[in-house]
Amino acid sequence: MKNIGQVSPDILEFLRKTDTCTVSNAIETFNVRMRNEGYIQDAARCLFPDMPPIAGYAVTGRIRTGAPPVSHVCYYQNIQWWEYMATIPGPKIMVLADMDKACGTGAFVGEIHAQISKALGCVGYIGNGAVRDLPALEALNFQCFAGSVSVSHAYGHLVEFGEPVEIGCLKIKPGDLLHADRHGVQKVPMEIAEDLPAAVAKIVAREASLIELCNRSDFSIEKLAAALRG
Repeated sequence: MKNIGQVSPDILEFLRKTDTCTVSNAIETFNVRMRNEGYIQDAARCLFPDMPPIAGYAVTGRIRTGAPPVSHVCYYQNIQWWEYMATIPGPKIMVLADMDKACGTGAFVGEIHAQISKALGCVGYIGNGAVRDLPALEALNFQCFAGSVSVSHAYGHLVEFGEPVEIGCLKIKPGDLLHADRHGVQKVPMEIAEDLPAAVAKIVAREASLIELCNRSDFSIEKLAAALRG
């Protein structure tokens, strides 16, 4: 496995305490990508919006659930998948692209898959397919972003793993740094990750000043214009 770039523990902790919208605004200030790139668009929704943000390195794969696999009928019996997951540094986030024409025919991830994944350092799951066992996943504090939910795992199995995948217009490679909360999922560029706390602090201060002005009794268009120019 190719060496995975990592950020400092302080940055991971910062991401876990900061909402994705604010971090997205901060990323924009570095002009390292287009503003309509870098996040999942529409394909996966947050299933546990009351959980705090998660951050981790991507563990990628492709799945199918609509037809039987050649081997490993039970969806969690592929030991090579778990061996691969163990090579990615933690915290890690499982990212699986459902390749079926009808995504979400069955749920690849449920209670057992989440339990094993968490034991291997995973903090959540991202995919365009389905998940199940929601009460167990929530009790496990295992955040999930999925296209749907399903009562059955059907013929859930891995097609391949350890390769780049695409979910909702976002291309994700193994080891990419991901940040996610109730608003969605975004990729954090490694080259500016360590500079994000300072950028966020500036944005928060500016927004606080504007909010304070909006709540003042002497608010006016002229003062708003002056504040925006500043």
